[in-house]
Amino acid sequence: MDKKQSLLLFIFFCFSFLLLLPENTRVYGSSSHHHHHHGHHHLFNFRPSKLFVFGDSYADTGNNRNSLANSWKVPYGVTFPGKPAGRFSDGRVLTDFLAKSLGIKSPIPYRWRNVGIKHWKNGMNFAYGGTGVFDTLAPEPNMTTQIDFFQDITHQKIYSMSDLQASLALVSLAGNDYSTYATTNGSAEGWKPFITQVVNQIVVNMKRIHGLGVKKVAVTTLQPLGCLPRSTFASSFQQCNGTENELVGFHNLLLQQAVVKLNNETKDSTFVILDLYKAFMSVLKNKGKNPGSSKFENPLKPCCTGISTEYNCGSVDDNGAKKYTVCDDPESAFFWDTVHPTQEGWRAVYSALPQ
Repeated sequence: MDKKQSLLLFIFFCFSFLLLLPENTRVYGSSSHHHHHHGHHHLFNFRPSKLFVFGDSYADTGNNRNSLANSWKVPYGVTFPGKPAGRFSDGRVLTDFLAKSLGIKSPIPYRWRNVGIKHWKNGMNFAYGGTGVFDTLAPEPNMTTQIDFFQDITHQKIYSMSDLQASLALVSLAGNDYSTYATTNGSAEGWKPFITQVVNQIVVNMKRIHGLGVKKVAVTTLQPLGCLPRSTFASSFQQCNGTENELVGFHNLLLQQAVVKLNNETKDSTFVILDLYKAFMSVLKNKGKNPGSSKFENPLKPCCTGISTEYNCGSVDDNGAKKYTVCDDPESAFFWDTVHPTQEGWRAVYSALPQ
């Protein structure tokens, strides 16, 4: 976001009422606080045996085409599996931690679906890094198209109705619609209507996935975009951008309200919120000192960065010389690059998800 956009956003906020999320907004199927570290499957009131995933780089485990994505460049994947494999991290991402807590293997990326049907038994991952609910700058399938792919697969009858009844869908949205809006033409006064459009489309998508037979649909709140290194860079990774986080608060408030409404319209609490915002914030505040996660020295500082602003993590010049640096120990960093958590960061976030 450049100075002009930041200023526009700031002006926009001076003229609007700030809707901040009350601390106690919770929309969970279960209010049990007891078994915090035995995974989160009790959130869903049943034990899903399959996971279907829709979204972007926070959930993608290898769908992006190699030529386009940093996720296929060294040093991505250095922690797991030891080489770049299409995850936007040094290792595992949200999908992997969610699958593990359900007791299943991470579902196969849609792109590899033809390796054999026996690999379909844990579900399938349709998420593509860089995408949104609408088209973004990444030339990859948006969420509507991802759900089309899922629908085509259900028509092949490889998953029975009872398979779908025993499954969970993850809908992940990490803000690519918003970065696209900011870089294309977004006017400051257009932010709130645009956020409303985005949330309305998430709701359409969730209903559609449920309508295809999936029993439970979990949707992530938007993480604090103002705390991503690409925003905190301006303060030398010392403080989050409050203006951006207020926009995020508006998105999350609308989403929480929509999920309450959806659950009132369906029989059981089909729709569940995974509150990434709250989890990110609690990890960033206590630097990951909560049980079961490591301590992050400066949680806002990314592990892997370009040597100057024109380079990114993974950049090389024409001679193949690397134009990035990597920290000594990715386990001690919360952020991997300017947008994505490390494997250790995701571990901390997952264990901090409100029950």
